[in-house]
Amino acid sequence: MGVVVSLRDLVGEMQMLSEEHRTFLNKATGEFTIISNDDFIMAESDVDELSEWPDEIVQDAKRVLSSDDYLEIPSKFDIHEYEIMERFCLSIPDVEISDDLLRKIRGSGAFHRFKNAIYRYVIEKDWFKFRDEAHSDIAISWLESKGLSYKDDLNG
Repeated sequence: MGVVVSLRDLVGEMQMLSEEHRTFLNKATGEFTIISNDDFIMAESDVDELSEWPDEIVQDAKRVLSSDDYLEIPSKFDIHEYEIMERFCLSIPDVEISDDLLRKIRGSGAFHRFKNAIYRYVIEKDWFKFRDEAHSDIAISWLESKGLSYKDDLNG
């Protein structure tokens, strides 16, 4: 039997994604490796002068690049946080609140306005539960598409 991935750990990694880093799951160990874009550039370069770059970080990046054991987890672009926010807005039974939230997520600054609104309406716990469930669904679909087993340890 292969490794069993912690769903809680995968969802946690997905919620910490940034545009400056990429996160990989080692499908043999179930461990996550975070590599910055700069570290990948250094690992891919033929530059011998890496004295200022920590060798361990570059070696991690080279290992990820050269091994079939590593799978990149869904990126911010795969997760579509905006779509999750929109679905949450549409799930609100109070039409006035739902409509206001939908207006808040239009245009520049949408995430900031949305965050302020969910706290003003005191529905932040509902949002975080909704977001966590959406991330969990994405994580499960991704794991299943890769043929990986997982343990559902999100609520325990």
